[in-house]
Amino acid sequence: MTRCAVLGSPIAHSLSPAMHRAAYAELGLDWAYDAYEVDENELRGFVASLDADVRGLSLTMPLKRVALELADSVDPVAELIGAANTMLFEPDGTRSVHNTDVPGLVNAFAERGITAAESAVVLGGGATAASTLAALRGMRVAEVTVVVRDLSKAERLLDLAAELGLRTSVADFSQVEQIGGFDLCVSTLPGGAVDPWAEHFAAVAPVVFDVAYHPWPTKLAIAAHRIGTELLNGLDLLVHQATLQVEMMTGRSPAPLAAMRVAAREELGDRESA
Repeated sequence: MTRCAVLGSPIAHSLSPAMHRAAYAELGLDWAYDAYEVDENELRGFVASLDADVRGLSLTMPLKRVALELADSVDPVAELIGAANTMLFEPDGTRSVHNTDVPGLVNAFAERGITAAESAVVLGGGATAASTLAALRGMRVAEVTVVVRDLSKAERLLDLAAELGLRTSVADFSQVEQIGGFDLCVSTLPGGAVDPWAEHFAAVAPVVFDVAYHPWPTKLAIAAHRIGTELLNGLDLLVHQATLQVEMMTGRSPAPLAAMRVAAREELGDRESA
């Protein structure tokens, strides 16, 4: 049996097993997909211990950066932003790592008919914000404002933005009243972090992408819905990046997006009712 898995710490919350197993069922594959609690210090040993029946790994925090050190080849997107969420074990015995978060975000927007924009505001300064900048550049966005809680932590994002050719400014949340007038707003902060400014950021752009998905809805989502702002959430990103992983791991395309989305929603519903 061919096996795949998701690794991270913590990992119990992951929806990846539900989505990937649903995809295998739709594709008629007798494959296994499991979840393992693995931290940064354990990743090298875990990967080295795997048998030849393992085809691919999904990698979540805190493994996205350290995974690059274990690969024989790194895709250009993963190399650019310094983070990989997918590891493939190639037939020749080598390992390759990839980033499906960036194209997943682009595809999530495209599913709503949004393929290009001129300006965006990004809330947060972590790894997801970095992926967001790369995705926005792929959508021909030229100007971005990044809003962070700690200005000193924005240096890496500014370096990335410069490499991408994005005109970028940085602000902190004490300056939110002066921030507005964008085509897109993407919040990469955990649920609840934007609550004090939810009403403001729900109205700064006609489209809001809140990457949180549990608990849901966030105050940002509620505010956006109330005023008619188009809203995307973390499940949109999660499912689209996972479909790309399935296609890479199985060699089958297209991956069954609808079935994977249903599986993710059902898994979330089961947890909320437990």
